[in-house]
This record gives sequence, structure tokens and C-alpha cells, in this order.
Amino acid sequence: MTIRLMLADDHRMLREGLQRSMTDAGFDVVAQAADGVEAVRLAAETSPDVILMDVTMPTCDGIEACRQIKAAGGSARIVMLTMHADQDVLTSAIRAGAIGYLTKDSATWEIADAVRLAAEGDTVLSPQLARSMLAEVRRVDDPVHPAEEHIVSKREEEVLQLIADGCSTDEVADRLFISQKTVKNHLASIYQKLDARDRTQAVLRAVRLGIVSLD
Repeated sequence: MTIRLMLADDHRMLREGLQRSMTDAGFDVVAQAADGVEAVRLAAETSPDVILMDVTMPTCDGIEACRQIKAAGGSARIVMLTMHADQDVLTSAIRAGAIGYLTKDSATWEIADAVRLAAEGDTVLSPQLARSMLAEVRRVDDPVHPAEEHIVSKREEEVLQLIADGCSTDEVADRLFISQKTVKNHLASIYQKLDARDRTQAVLRAVRLGIVSLD
């Protein structure tokens, strides 16, 4: 099934370039928005599977637009695009409900891969942004208990580390010589043990507990 994609960016040239490259990659670009207000409206009207959302836009920025789309019950998976790896922006994007985080200097194939992963419900973490995500970790108030360091199994630690390194489900399966189904089973167990709802939260908590590192 063709992935329905919406683009939201106030720079027309970038929007049109993305539209061409994403269409060439096999996506159905169903809408383009020039600001956050238009993004919220078009998301409701066109029901895209994935939205590539610029962080900095006039009238209503990408993070507020993301928050409004999610608050309205929108099912689109939102991947934020940002010029810089700003830790405050990342934290706000996480809280707004974004599933992916990419810098605008990402290659076309990286963006296309991110859209496919997001459509499947996978969290997309741009390697350039990994260090900035530590800011969210440092903001977590829950005390760390030493016993929690061994809360996950050795295999689950390996899965978590690969996810923290930016690997997709397919890549984790290939590197560990296990099936994708097994990777997903490990992730489900990890989410339960770390009280996380998705990959982003699991990685953040695992880093805070010292289970994995963001190198």
C-alpha cells in the first residue's frame, strides 16, 4: 500500500524539492502546507499516514502544529525536520508526540527510509540528534536505583544499543541474526520493563540507567 505523505515547510523551494524526491521514492504526496495552521487543517482534511513537519514555521510552529494534530486525534505519524540539533526542540517534539527527528541535511534516502519506518510505527532517530537527546534524560526526575541497571536481559541490551545507534527493526534483526518478529518481541518486553511507550522513551530511560550509551 502506498504511503500517503504530507509536507509542511514554509520554504517553497524545499517543499517542492521534497515533493519531487518523495514522489520519486514511491510516496503519494497528498498535501503541502506553508505554515503550522495550514498543516493542522490539511492533516484533518487529507488524513496522511506520515507528515514531514518543519520545526520553524510562521503563524504556528511545527511543534505546536504537531501537538494540535495529536490533540485532535490525528493518526498521522509525524517526523520533525530541524536545521540544528537543538536539545530543547527535541524535548518539545518528544512531548508533542512526534515519532521521528531528522536534520535537514539528511540525504534523500535517509528521509525516505524515515518515512517508511514512521509509517510502520517505528521511531526514527537521526544520528546527529542523539547527543542532544541526553538533555531530556538529564531532566528526568525519577531517582536511579542500582538494581534497575540489570532490569533487561543481555539480548535486550544489545537490541536497545542498536536502536540507540539509529538502527531500524530490519537492521537490528540482520545484525543480531534473528527474525524481525523476535526483535519486536524483545522491544515489547523492553517497553514493559522500562515503562516506556515507544523506542524514544525506552532509549532515553536506558541511557539514564546506564544500560546503553549515545556515542
